[in-house]
Amino acid sequence: MRRGPVLAAVAGTGAAAALAVVFGGEPALVAAFDGDPAPTPSSATLSYAEVTRGDLADTETVDGMLAYADERVLRAGPPGTLTAIRGKGTSVRRGQTLYTVNRRPVTLFYGKIPLYRELSVGVSGADVAQLERNLKALGHGAGLTVDDHFTAVTAAAVARWQAGRNLPVTGAVDAAQVAVLPGTAWVKQAEAQVGDPVSAGDELLVVRSTRRVVTIDLDLADQHLARKGADVEMELPDGTRLKGEISKVGVVAEVSEDSVTVDVEVTPHGGTGDLREVPVTVDLRSETREDVLSVPVEALLALREGGYGVRTPQGDVIAVKPGLFAGGRVEVTGAGLSEGMMVEVPAS
Repeated sequence: MRRGPVLAAVAGTGAAAALAVVFGGEPALVAAFDGDPAPTPSSATLSYAEVTRGDLADTETVDGMLAYADERVLRAGPPGTLTAIRGKGTSVRRGQTLYTVNRRPVTLFYGKIPLYRELSVGVSGADVAQLERNLKALGHGAGLTVDDHFTAVTAAAVARWQAGRNLPVTGAVDAAQVAVLPGTAWVKQAEAQVGDPVSAGDELLVVRSTRRVVTIDLDLADQHLARKGADVEMELPDGTRLKGEISKVGVVAEVSEDSVTVDVEVTPHGGTGDLREVPVTVDLRSETREDVLSVPVEALLALREGGYGVRTPQGDVIAVKPGLFAGGRVEVTGAGLSEGMMVEVPAS
């Protein structure tokens, strides 16, 4: 949801009057009209607003979707017959079974490196250290040092784990035994049923992380509102408000028939209960001014000699320099301006 132009009717002094249009926070003088002196506005057409001091923040409210992060498809390793598979809505943790083929379980290990090769004695690499971390976490790490080298000690730990999982005790590990994911997996959908014949590469499960995030398709024109690490506020469907942090900003725009967007991900701070796949609104903050004076945008007067001013109830005009526009107010600075003073605004 993008903010449109703000039209502010302004009154001048003497023979000048003008209209100011504010686009994206920058005012532009459209026209000034010369003629007979403008009549003094009557009290019936005016109201008064206070000059306040405080923080002013430019925010944009956008739509998002609360969901689980890191969706991916799990594919079969070895061919055979599917003898068990996790159901929709279940969670799978490290060391637990995702599915079985020919009654041999495929176990979830945590990590970032997929098991793309057989790991056995003599092999080295970061995937070996990843395997060793999982073995230790599952209680099979006696005497095991986590490093990049698959040694006889590593093989012994693997053998102990295999024996406990009813797998052939070989001391070596491959994709027929293990699937690697970043963390606990939540099953969104099972793509196969028990009894189905499977071949290597067949889609079996669609899984997601149990980490909840809010995803936003942000208009490319609003990309400046999203900065990784920035704090945001959001509102859940039941009215609950939460704070959060922008955890990812896409760098590739997605083009559709009527929009160009970038993907933005927000990590909520605090509990979201059992909610998932629900719409939320997110307040993105692009700019903040701390401890500044501000007035309603409608209080600005476009002056004949150029620039802007505000008028006091006594009729005095104080020249001001506008700053940040946010939430219907504008930051102002100027000699003679002070907190608590009243300025004219059009009557509502």
